Amino acid sequence: MNPLWLGVLMALLAVYAGLVWFAFSTARKVERLVPPLGQFVEVQGVRLHYVEHGSGPVTVLCIHGLAGNARHFAARVLEPLSRHFRVVALDRPGAGYSAPLGDTPTPQAQAALMAAFIDALGLGQPVVVGHSLGGAVALALASGHPERVGALALLAPLTQHPKSVPPVFAALAIRSPLVRTMIGWTLAVPLSIARRDAVLSVVFGPEPVPDDFGLAAGGLLGMRPSAFTSASTDLAAADVGMSTLVERHATVQAPVGILYGTHDRILQPAMHGNGLLAQIPHATLELVERAGHMLPLTAPERVVAFVHEVAGRRTTAASV
Repeated sequence: MNPLWLGVLMALLAVYAGLVWFAFSTARKVERLVPPLGQFVEVQGVRLHYVEHGSGPVTVLCIHGLAGNARHFAARVLEPLSRHFRVVALDRPGAGYSAPLGDTPTPQAQAALMAAFIDALGLGQPVVVGHSLGGAVALALASGHPERVGALALLAPLTQHPKSVPPVFAALAIRSPLVRTMIGWTLAVPLSIARRDAVLSVVFGPEPVPDDFGLAAGGLLGMRPSAFTSASTDLAAADVGMSTLVERHATVQAPVGILYGTHDRILQPAMHGNGLLAQIPHATLELVERAGHMLPLTAPERVVAFVHEVAGRRTTAASV
């Protein structure tokens, strides 16, 4: 081989090895700073991490959104909810400290796993709180496994099949599992660090990013290779599953409440809130003025009150 080309090849390999080492070392540091909060259970061969607090006749199951984890609920809403309910928040498959669910974890596939999780923990018919993509999973659970759901409390939920990916998530739109893994272990971590402020300003805006988002709310867990590959996989799988899921919204019989921030910069309340109202006439929609997308962290008191209200409808519905 020409010495020049050999030198170029060696330099490229050195850069690649350096990026992989940086990703690995960053992930280990993050996991020391933000360890698992709860416990683990194996469901249908998938190891899931979850946090549980409180007790009571009604259970609340919290499902987080894209690139999130159970700490999004644990940081602000689990403790106040646990004064009245048994509350469980889990890392969706592939997120946080839960193992992944294959290459195509559609909302329907994740809902089937949630149904088995509900059975494994004996949660009965919980009030299912779904945030963002977790809202799509909650809707898939209610339409595909209605006997496992007492009510839906949806926070800024993905309910329709958008024509395009929100620009802030465009870097995640990778179809090939091999390519997303390669990027996850090379460019994703340094780019996530470099773009952090710009991304979070959109995700949280117009509200400020909480000071404790990185640690208490688990934001730092997004700085791992697995977080990039999982979010990219979720995004591609949602595109596959949403078209058929939307067709089943009208079959949902459980009480449904929707809570949206009027200034959500990720999902439009008109499309995903009013759109779901048209498909589920018994659903209700509430708006939080000047709030953005991350309601569990920026409007926890409103979220807690909203879950109580939806839980009240579950009790009423169950007693009729």
